[in-house]
Amino acid sequence: MSLAKPFAQQPSYDELVAENALLRQRVAELEAVVAELREMNAVLVARVKKLEDQLGKDSHNSSKPPSSDNFGKRTKSQRMKSEKPTGGQKGHKGETLKLPAAQGTLVSDPDEVVLHRVEECCGCGTAVSESVLVTLDKRQVFELPPLKLQVTEHQVELRRCLACGSLNRAVFPAGVGHKLQYGARLKGLAQYLQHYQLLPLKRLQEVFADLFGQRLSQGTLVNASAACYRGLASVEADIKRRIVDANVIHVDETGLYEQGKRCWLHVTSTPSLTFYAPHPKRGKEALEAIGILSHYQGTAVHDAWPAYASYSCRHSLCNAHLLRELKYLEERHQQHCAAAMAELLREMKVAGEAAPEGQLSEVTLRALGERYDQLVNEGYKANPPPAEPTIKKRGRRKQSRAQNLLDRLRQRRHEVLAFLYDPQVPFDNNLAERDIRMMKVQQKVSGCFRGEGASYFCRIRGYISTLRKQGVNVLAGLESVFQGNPLMPQVGAE
Repeated sequence: MSLAKPFAQQPSYDELVAENALLRQRVAELEAVVAELREMNAVLVARVKKLEDQLGKDSHNSSKPPSSDNFGKRTKSQRMKSEKPTGGQKGHKGETLKLPAAQGTLVSDPDEVVLHRVEECCGCGTAVSESVLVTLDKRQVFELPPLKLQVTEHQVELRRCLACGSLNRAVFPAGVGHKLQYGARLKGLAQYLQHYQLLPLKRLQEVFADLFGQRLSQGTLVNASAACYRGLASVEADIKRRIVDANVIHVDETGLYEQGKRCWLHVTSTPSLTFYAPHPKRGKEALEAIGILSHYQGTAVHDAWPAYASYSCRHSLCNAHLLRELKYLEERHQQHCAAAMAELLREMKVAGEAAPEGQLSEVTLRALGERYDQLVNEGYKANPPPAEPTIKKRGRRKQSRAQNLLDRLRQRRHEVLAFLYDPQVPFDNNLAERDIRMMKVQQKVSGCFRGEGASYFCRIRGYISTLRKQGVNVLAGLESVFQGNPLMPQVGAE
């Protein structure tokens, strides 16, 4: 029996047209859903890739600080392995307890002498205390004296003149303006412990209580910082002026918190000078307010932060940053030309250091430059520009990290290789990074700054850093600030 429907039961032409229209509508709806799902999937894939990139970064292949590394994850240093053995090298002069007199001799006038007498003979037991003294064997112990505050009372005379009856009064010395007060040495020590050793105020109170039996109030400590800050105003201005005159400077910035709000610490330094400045902004507005780069005509060493590049001075990019970026591309994206470029930069550094007076010959410079350009071209071949999107979007088309780095290596070639052409320009910006590192430690120890704490810290810490670079005793320098005559030798331009 046939199952075909009778002719009368077949759908009509109009019914087929309606059904076809309905099916087309459903197909269009499904295509729209598929397109939406594909777009969502692309967004999720991009997010996953970005997250993987972020998780793959640490202090050895990016600018992230070591403190942000995952716990237990061991990073590989960028330093080249030395062939020298561990410990002191051949010809190294060892160090032991250094005596005030000539090395290896005893102090001629010790503060205290303790005589240990021999009473009887070790052989027969006869009393020998009154026998002939052959010699004295001496050993000296260097020890701290008992720690206590020394109180000095200043008295001024009031005398009446016998001739005219006028009352004459002597003058208290400078710095003695109250009935009770702390001296310059104690205040200098407080600044040393607070701004150099980074002790918080409460622990600083405990230190003075434990060592000297005197618990200083937090108000006293803050007032001492304010006085030190005011006393160093002219010194800071002098440091700033001499940095502007330097041939090469290092600049960098890092985040800090003041009154619970995010702001920035900017550092400008040389091998013998350090200048810190806090500012709510990170970019051009802050640099203009600081007023160093706007007047500077030498070479500024820095990372690739765009705000620095807007100034007319000469520029040198930090190759330590570039090495970390190249390491990331090598490890995460298997970019072999990145490893070759990193090896070439290290080779250039060694060649520059080994050259007489740091100046390479024209032939060597040309050969190294050609290899550099060749690797950049190879990098572009391995990282072609992305295909044109089907849907045009406004704005600049997004590039990969490799393409951004290649653009920087090509467009800012002279800034990357500045250390090759000028022996005074260093390979990296490690000086500024070292100068700025203690700010992060201070934030971890004490948290955010309160009141004028950031300004106090920056000026005082800049002075301390400058003293340390010049080999000047920090405690003596801080004491001199409270004596009204800040110690500041050898502040010459680099």
